[in-house]
Amino acid sequence: GGPNFLVLDEPTNYLDLRTLLLLERFLADFSGGYLIVSHDREFLKRTCTKMLEVENGRLFLFPGGIEAYVEFKIEQRQQAERYNRNVEVQRRHLQNFIDRYRVGKDTAARAQSKMKQLAKLETIDIGHPMSTARVKIPPVEEKKGVAIRCTDLVIGYPAHTVAENITFEIERGEHVAVLGDNGQGKTTLLRTIAREIEARGGTFRWGHNLTPGYYAQHVYTALDPGTDVETYLTQQAAPGLVDQDILDMAGSFLFKGQDAKKSIDVVSGGERARVCLAGLLLSRRPVLLLDEPTNHLDFETVEALGKALQDYKGTIFFVSHDRTFVNLVATNILDVRDGAVTLYPGNYESYVYQTEREVDVEAERADQGKAAKVAKGKKDAPKRSDYHLRKEQRARLNKLKKQVEAAEQTMAAHGKEREELHQHFIANPTDHAPEKATRAAKLDRLLSETEEHWLALQTELEDLRESEP
Repeated sequence: GGPNFLVLDEPTNYLDLRTLLLLERFLADFSGGYLIVSHDREFLKRTCTKMLEVENGRLFLFPGGIEAYVEFKIEQRQQAERYNRNVEVQRRHLQNFIDRYRVGKDTAARAQSKMKQLAKLETIDIGHPMSTARVKIPPVEEKKGVAIRCTDLVIGYPAHTVAENITFEIERGEHVAVLGDNGQGKTTLLRTIAREIEARGGTFRWGHNLTPGYYAQHVYTALDPGTDVETYLTQQAAPGLVDQDILDMAGSFLFKGQDAKKSIDVVSGGERARVCLAGLLLSRRPVLLLDEPTNHLDFETVEALGKALQDYKGTIFFVSHDRTFVNLVATNILDVRDGAVTLYPGNYESYVYQTEREVDVEAERADQGKAAKVAKGKKDAPKRSDYHLRKEQRARLNKLKKQVEAAEQTMAAHGKEREELHQHFIANPTDHAPEKATRAAKLDRLLSETEEHWLALQTELEDLRESEP
């Protein structure tokens, strides 16, 4: 019983990291096939072995993963561009010959032949440029100092407290990823510091002259349906920006040419969301609060936006579960869980790794529970075939290799950060910053735990390799 082929349309939208990892685990263990529509590059990298391209009314099956597909598209485009340049050179040479010799008695026939050759020359229609999307955010002034200070902040609603005792300080120019399971309070935190809802207790204070701009999925409902995309963006744009800046931003968010003249009342909900995000980026705000900004973007635009925000000198708080985007943008992580909001002491790679370990432990416990039930109910179950055992062994081997690699990356990141903190204390012996000392101690603990886990993985990997048939 049960399906043997799955069709999943944007399954990762609105999933938190833990659920996303569980979905990946389920697909890795699923014995059937599946077809996935997704713009989450990391998810595609981890789950799909072939790419089905839908472009210009045609389907093309590429026999490799997303990374190889992107490289193939870039190389294909470069080849087409080289071919088109050669065609243009040939056209000029033929045209020069025709212009020079078409009036002569002895050469007119040859010129006529060259005209036929010229008519046959065609260039390749390159179409949509893969991985060349660009988002240019108008620059803001780079300043030092505290962006926001929260002291014993309580967030929530009249009938329900979501989190309390929230105390942290963020410097200007930091890019803070607000992470955690759905329902834990990420959006509530953003809405509170955006002053969309009132704090339930404690205080928070933005730095001098810092007025945040807020983007969330629901903001597009306030758009005037009587205006058009370009007019709205012009209204939102900061003083000093020219028409070309506005048109470039519209194009970056997939409103190219005449699409920028579209009336708001005829565009889809996803398009309206893109319009709002583009308008916010044009407003030159020194602080951006972004709740799931990538949900209506293709992965080229997600990465273009990520690279643009990476260079943005202002302060950012953002909620996102797109791992490629978070990796590009985040300099700090706020972990929201179990009624608390705390600064995570590591980088995003170590956060994902830690969450994967938690998911693995939970899944292994569940598997052990199921196995115990099966063993109790079926003491004389038939032996599994050698084929299935080999298949399981290969899958486990591949998974262990990935876990070892992730653990090594995490150890390197923890070690680098710990060394930087130690060097700071050596250079500044009178600095008794408690948050730096706490961070260093936590990094020591995380590094020790990760090293132990790495050793256990290596031992299991070696045992599995020795037992391979």
